[in-house]
Amino acid sequence: MRVLFADDDVIARTLLCAVLADLGHEVVLAEDGERAWQYFQDDPVPLVVLDINMPGLDGLTVCRLIRDHPAGRETFVIMVTARDGRDDLTAVLSAGADDYVTKPSSPENLRARLEIAGQRIVQNAASRAAEAELARSRWLAGIGETTIAIEHEINNPLSALLGHAELLLMDEAMTPEQVESLRIIQEQAVRIADVVRRLARLKNPQSVEYLSGSRMLDLGPKTS
Repeated sequence: MRVLFADDDVIARTLLCAVLADLGHEVVLAEDGERAWQYFQDDPVPLVVLDINMPGLDGLTVCRLIRDHPAGRETFVIMVTARDGRDDLTAVLSAGADDYVTKPSSPENLRARLEIAGQRIVQNAASRAAEAELARSRWLAGIGETTIAIEHEINNPLSALLGHAELLLMDEAMTPEQVESLRIIQEQAVRIADVVRRLARLKNPQSVEYLSGSRMLDLGPKTS
């Protein structure tokens, strides 16, 4: 897993980098908050470790920026702080951090916190996947119920409309303009019937982009 680590303390960077590398992570190093924020914008990562006190942007500010970024809402953020007072820890959590580590900290403690972070990231990803699958199941169920309603509520009056149009077209007293209007009504009614038929035959519904920022159900090719 790629991890972004920002700390202006060379010794702290060396220690944590060794622990991260030992756990098999790929480390992206930043020497201050501004670089950390720039790196995250360029290439968001699932785990970020930030020292609170850094030149330029401090860790709390970077954490807030990450939380406001669309790709950072699910990022696991660990703050590294030399202060562990109640107000300090409240500030860390208020900034949106998931966990914190006080320094100096032993390699064992760092390893434990990072392993917990890794487990949480995996669990959160699995939870999001399950929620997405549940949402899709509900979406599919909704499509099925909607299809039944559409077939019932549209097909019946549509059949009556087409039948009456056919009867009117058999009337020799109809003017050419009236005949043309009836033909148009027929064509559009047939199009509606085709849409209902394609909707009823969907086996694996998918959505496609319709307009900028919106999507629509893909009904597949026309059947008539």
